[in-house]
Amino acid sequence: METTIPDDNQLTIEQAIANLQSEDLGLRVYAAWWLGRFRVNVPEAIDLLIIALQDEADRTEAGGYPLRRNAARALGKLGDRRAVGALIQSLDCEDFYVREAAAQSLEMLGDRTCVPKLIELIKSPSSDSEYSDSIDLAHPFDAFLEALGSLGAVEAVADILPFLEYPIPRVQYAAARAMYQLESDPQVASQYGDRLVAALYNNDLQLRRTVLSDLGAIGYLGAAEAIANTMAENSLKLISLKGLLEKQIPLAIPPSLTDGAQRVMALMDDLL
Repeated sequence: METTIPDDNQLTIEQAIANLQSEDLGLRVYAAWWLGRFRVNVPEAIDLLIIALQDEADRTEAGGYPLRRNAARALGKLGDRRAVGALIQSLDCEDFYVREAAAQSLEMLGDRTCVPKLIELIKSPSSDSEYSDSIDLAHPFDAFLEALGSLGAVEAVADILPFLEYPIPRVQYAAARAMYQLESDPQVASQYGDRLVAALYNNDLQLRRTVLSDLGAIGYLGAAEAIANTMAENSLKLISLKGLLEKQIPLAIPPSLTDGAQRVMALMDDLL
């Protein structure tokens, strides 16, 4: 009997695995997405997704690799560290979005094997005196920096610091996020957190959304009220505040909650 995970198309695990080996590129791309979306962590799926990271058949006119992108994203969600080596190799792919997805998935997998490669990739940001949209597309530096922060790569601090002045704001925010995670002195770390709080008042809604995600990821309690009051969708503010709350829960002695947790929960209630 086939195992089914409900979705709009009633695709089964067996069908998804078969589709990932199909000659129909559309079916392969969708199957890679579907396996990640429904967290189908079975050995055959992992093996096929790793193979898909080397796919040459599915390529856009602009040179991108849609199947590789979906495979890289799925492998992070599935949590199998057998994918680490192949994902590290994907950090050299010419497709920006494959590199970005690989870094994000390596961050999810939490394996520090990738740290030397990530440091190598951030050592040579563009030195051009003029910056433009084309520079923005050179490397997903924000994904590299976020991964280094989450992986506790304190050896990368000297290479991360220059990105605090990078000409692209979201990369600056990623650097501040990483430095908050890597700084051992709480007072110094809070300076990086406050830098992100200040960014919540940016005029660009998309940048405010980015900062909400960053603050939720680091769980910076000092940002609680600013998150609740920023001009953005309540759904995103709630997700960010949830990140703060999750950092407070382990600090509590059951059945009590920390003052910080109660403060965040009150703000969340006001947004509901």
